[in-house]
Amino acid sequence: MESHHFSLAGKRAVVTGGAGFLGRVVVRKLTERGCAEVAVPRRSSCDLRRADDVARMLDAAQPDFVIHLAGAVGDPASDVDVATKFYDNVLMATQLIDAAARRGISKMVVVGSASSYPASAPMPLREQDLFNGLPDASRLPYGIAKRMPVIHAYACRLQFGFRCISLIPTNFYGPGDYFDATTSYVIPALVRRFVEAAEEGAPEVTLRGTGQATRDFLHVEDCAEGILLALERYDGPQAVNLGSGTEIKIADLATQIARLAGYTGRVLWDARYPDGSPRRVLDTSRAQREFGFRARRSLQQGLRETLDWYRSTRRPSSPQSDAQALASRA
Repeated sequence: MESHHFSLAGKRAVVTGGAGFLGRVVVRKLTERGCAEVAVPRRSSCDLRRADDVARMLDAAQPDFVIHLAGAVGDPASDVDVATKFYDNVLMATQLIDAAARRGISKMVVVGSASSYPASAPMPLREQDLFNGLPDASRLPYGIAKRMPVIHAYACRLQFGFRCISLIPTNFYGPGDYFDATTSYVIPALVRRFVEAAEEGAPEVTLRGTGQATRDFLHVEDCAEGILLALERYDGPQAVNLGSGTEIKIADLATQIARLAGYTGRVLWDARYPDGSPRRVLDTSRAQREFGFRARRSLQQGLRETLDWYRSTRRPSSPQSDAQALASRA
């Protein structure tokens, strides 16, 4: 592992999306590492799609580095504003990278998505295959929008010497996740579904898909730590994966969560709904080699933490008729 140490102590930061699930953890860890100030632009006062808003925000914050986490996401099975989300994701990243590069900001981290990988890429997904084909059709606009900043960052490195690094995390989860029945991703959706089913004494739970698709899942604390380690120790132009390095079938994941929730009924699968990509697991060897990243929390430990947090913070809710745990959203 080559040393490129970038100290965070006393530095000023901008974290877009810093009020979100992952962003809150990143901001906390930056503070723990001694950052002097962390600015979190809010949509109400700073539209990241607008160059003048981005310029005004950066001029006010005067950051030493920028971490770009903000993004527009959605369920590919039901998105009605897919073009708007594509536009938003492209414009936000483009305006930020360009403004930061032209201002001579010391460093930037852009966090992408594993949905950017080609549908035909071999498993585990390796960074060198990122541009060897198109993403899965169900995630094509989102995947391409999240892939484009890798090239923009490379171009700014060539023209301006801008140290902008690209990270590709797998699905992250943990305490503080979003558990709304209509928008949550696979782990929080399953946690909510099985906790409620256990409380109601439901005899069976029906989930969408076949349950045979596989994914890897990264605890939000590990994901945030990987971002900061890359910021401190990595300077390369190549994108780097952040993942657990292991995969699990969605059906096995559901079984684990049901057991942790104390649910003892039957679990059924409705194969009329798509699974999405049949497999997705990231090769994490580059992150280990370049900046010493390795996931620390086991999935079992992380699921227990997530379920305990949900139970301790949830409000009483009405029964849900169906789980929103779509493998295609994982």
